[in-house]
Parts: sequence; C-alpha cells; structure tokens
Amino acid sequence: MIPEERRRTIVDLVTEHGSYSVAELADVLDYSKPTIRRDLDTLEQKGLISRSHGGAVPVDKIGAEQSYSQKEVQNLESKQAIANRAVTEIQSNEIVFFDGGTTTMQVSKSITDDQSYVAVTNSPLLADELIVTADKVKLTGGTLRGKTQALVGPTAEKFMQRLNFDLVFLGTNGISSGAGLTTPNEDEAEMKSLMVEHSKRVVLVADASKFGQRSFARFADLDAIDLLITDERPPERLDTALDSAGVSVTVTQ
Repeated sequence: MIPEERRRTIVDLVTEHGSYSVAELADVLDYSKPTIRRDLDTLEQKGLISRSHGGAVPVDKIGAEQSYSQKEVQNLESKQAIANRAVTEIQSNEIVFFDGGTTTMQVSKSITDDQSYVAVTNSPLLADELIVTADKVKLTGGTLRGKTQALVGPTAEKFMQRLNFDLVFLGTNGISSGAGLTTPNEDEAEMKSLMVEHSKRVVLVADASKFGQRSFARFADLDAIDLLITDERPPERLDTALDSAGVSVTVTQ
C-alpha cells in the first residue's frame, strides 16, 4: 500500500469509527507504530484528522458533534485520573449537579460509598451510576438528546431555574482564551449556562483535547469557572487567560 493510499484509509477509519489508537491502526493496516505516528502527524498538518492521546479522532468542525459512545472511549485514562481528583471536591451533605458527559460519568464512577451527598443530573446514564452512592438522585426531566444522552429543553430549563446547587461538575466541548466555554448544541448550551448560574462552585472537568477548541454555542466565560481539573497544563495563551480570570488549575499527570 503506497503512503497516500494508507493515509486515505486512516482518515476513512478514524472518521467512520470516531477514534482509533496508534496500536489499532498499526494492527489493522499491518504497519509499524512509528509509521502510523508519522502518517497521523502528516494528516493532522493537512487538517484531515485531529491527534488525541495515543491516536486520532475526526477533525472537529464548529457545528460537529460526536456521539456519547464515540467520546466514551477517547482519552479514558485521562478522564479517570481527572475524575479521581474531582471527587475530592465533594463535601459532606452537599447538593451536587453532574452535567451529562463522558468525563462526568467517570466522576460519578469514582465516588466512594462513604461520601454523603445529593446528586442532581440531566443524564439518565449518570443517574443510574449515581444511585449507587448518593443519598438521593434527582433528574431534571426534559427531552433526551440521542447524541449526548442528556436531557434538554423547556422542562429541563424550568427545573434548573427553581433550584440551586453547592457544586457542579461541568463538561465542555471546547475551552479557549477567546471563546470561553462552548458546545455544539444551543439547547445544551442553555442547560450548561443554567448549571453555572445556579451553582456556588463550578468545577470544569476537561482533558487537554478540549484546549483551544471552539464550538457553535458559547455558554460561559472563563471567569465562571472556579477550578479546572485536567490532564495537561494548558497552552500558554489559555493558561494566561485562565490565570487572569482567577481560575485555579489542577493537573493530574
């Protein structure tokens, strides 16, 4: 297989499956890992794929949105490390809101039985996990989005408007110095905005793949965040912007 053909195949595989590791691509294509890494670097420079930890994901477009199942397998070890640090933010008897998402799912899985808290979420998937450890679990209600498995819409928004929370574990599709926090869907952006507005403390859980990314709908400025828990130090421009906004940054690795 000539290099151009191999690289076209890589783009097709990554686009179709949502993500591929270097090891998986090397196995499928029967080439060495160094060769695959060089191919991924070349494809990223051409804007045909985006590099992730240990592999590649489809190129992000402003309005593009991956499914929950696609995101669930991406950067899993980083998300687990972020989650292990995040659960230490839960204080006894707090009311904690869990934003729907794959990183917040890992947070819910990392909570121990001895932590006393009330959980609120807009994700039925997270509710199933939280019921194992929480004193009580409340769901927002609303319309379930297939892409993210999160509840949105007028019913969910009305629920948010009448309640307040001690802490929110917030997810995002992008965080940048210019655009702040963004997500592809306007209904989800409205829900995230309400999470921020109605919470005393905002803990953003996001791996480094979100740095410098911007999606269609903006839902919060950087100064809305109290703490960012991530797996790598943000690039200099974003790091400076976070510092200026008064955001504490904890790096897990």
